[in-house]
Amino acid sequence: MTDSNHIFCATLGSCVHVAGVFNFMGIAQQQGYKTSFLRPPNTIEDIIAEIKKLDPDIIALSYRLTPEACVELVKELNNRMTPKIRKKKWIFGGTSPVCNAIGRLGIFDRLFSGNTTEKDVIEYLRDSLSSSKEKNSFPTSLIGRIEFYYPYPLLRAHYGVPSVEETQKGIKTVAAAKIIDIISIGPDQNFQEHFFNPIKMKKSEQGAGGVPIRSEEDLISFYKVSRRGNYPLLRCYSGTRNLIKISRMLRNTIDNAWGATPLFWYSELDGRSDRVLQEAIKENIANMTWHGEHNIPFEANEAHHWSLRSAPDAIAVAAAFLGAYNSKKAGVHNYISQMMFNTPIGLAPRYDLAKMLAKTELIESLHSETFTTYRQVRTGLMSFPEDPHLAKGQLASSIQMAMFIKPHIVHVVSYCEADHAATSEDVIESAKIAHKVISNSIRGLPSINLDRKLEAYKLKLISDSYLILQAIQKISGESVKDPFIDPLTLTKAVKLGIFDAPHLKGSDIARGEIQTAIVDGRCLAIDPNLFSILSELDRLNRILEDNGYPLLEKQLENYGAKQFSRRSAMLPLK
Repeated sequence: MTDSNHIFCATLGSCVHVAGVFNFMGIAQQQGYKTSFLRPPNTIEDIIAEIKKLDPDIIALSYRLTPEACVELVKELNNRMTPKIRKKKWIFGGTSPVCNAIGRLGIFDRLFSGNTTEKDVIEYLRDSLSSSKEKNSFPTSLIGRIEFYYPYPLLRAHYGVPSVEETQKGIKTVAAAKIIDIISIGPDQNFQEHFFNPIKMKKSEQGAGGVPIRSEEDLISFYKVSRRGNYPLLRCYSGTRNLIKISRMLRNTIDNAWGATPLFWYSELDGRSDRVLQEAIKENIANMTWHGEHNIPFEANEAHHWSLRSAPDAIAVAAAFLGAYNSKKAGVHNYISQMMFNTPIGLAPRYDLAKMLAKTELIESLHSETFTTYRQVRTGLMSFPEDPHLAKGQLASSIQMAMFIKPHIVHVVSYCEADHAATSEDVIESAKIAHKVISNSIRGLPSINLDRKLEAYKLKLISDSYLILQAIQKISGESVKDPFIDPLTLTKAVKLGIFDAPHLKGSDIARGEIQTAIVDGRCLAIDPNLFSILSELDRLNRILEDNGYPLLEKQLENYGAKQFSRRSAMLPLK
């Protein structure tokens, strides 16, 4: 710590409201600054004398009384400044009326009002520490931006309305608000599936589900209008076919912050394209490889697709691991691990969190010198009620729970999504709700290690996930070196029902025979004949026995991530 990073703090005149000053000093100390404080009340003469004595780098003053009185004090301060003191950095904190009044005097470099977020303060302090002479030099890469702010997570928001022009205006508005770090452009399904074959686009679905992007120029225009405010990163939903061609285009037009493709989906499995499942898995893995080769972060947004279709929690956890495992094997270096909370509807918060912690431990067991993961959390879309007041409560509640896993990115789902597609104003309002929850949470949440039910369910999900992986190995051929990245084996796992979900009933490729229920806040497989919980061991062994494969042995009790990590280091586990 050096005196060049020294902040002197004081209140002006008779103002004795120091809570805001001390809060600011605490944040500054966390960012590596030395701080000094002059006890109130303080005359202008007292403040000038202390500045001359300490010679700080930044002077931070505060006032929370009437604006008119503060203006007179600041004018007196300005008259007493020496040329040397005037060249220092001057910042001010106060109520919005006070900030508005003294802002017109042009003395302070930065004003912090009651509308300032903790992230704004961190941003200013870190920018002041930077050796860069460029003002507002926000990090331009995802990893750089994460490292700049962490432990404060980045905020991501989805935005895209059924008009290119309106989407341009909205992106411009959101960027200028300086509240969202990543704008995730949501294109319509015609773009995702048929951009490179527009003759197949359905006119009746123009703008269905998002913005109708029809040219590279549309994407470039989005990037140009976003170059303001806090210069947010941009990303866009991937294609559901021609994946690599779309990935290349997104890199060249919007400098796509990271790519995202599932392992099994965007295929005949969900109908978002007509790709045959085995070929879709092969192409999805190839897209992972492309991102690894170009050192672009990647997200295998796999697990929540199963939970959205009411698959048991164990399948979602195993799918999360497989998505990360395939990404690592494909050469991805920086992996974005998405955790969609509140899915399916009805999960108890403690068991929802246990599921996410199980995913996190298994995914992070893959960490190596060349593979690092970053946690991204979001509220489940289906959990939002239409009533806006209830929806805002759901947004805040979900983010509060998600903060227990110390995320690097919070995907803020706009509270209005159950009623209408988010406007730019909705995005900004939702982000403000999220910011307050986050700023409260990073000060320190209670320990979850004392919740025995949570811990027990997490360990159970890890154990059951390992059984699912073992079942995948049982069905693979002897010539398959690694069944977890083999498209034929993974396709067979879906056809046999190792991976299955109730909402896949009637599918031409999946079984759709599994039945689940929310039992004591957990999504579990049930035996439809006995109306009881069906253990993962019994479920899998029924599948293996019916198809002539060797059975699984009873899983270990309290089988945790440490055992999983030791064995996963030797995968595949033949």
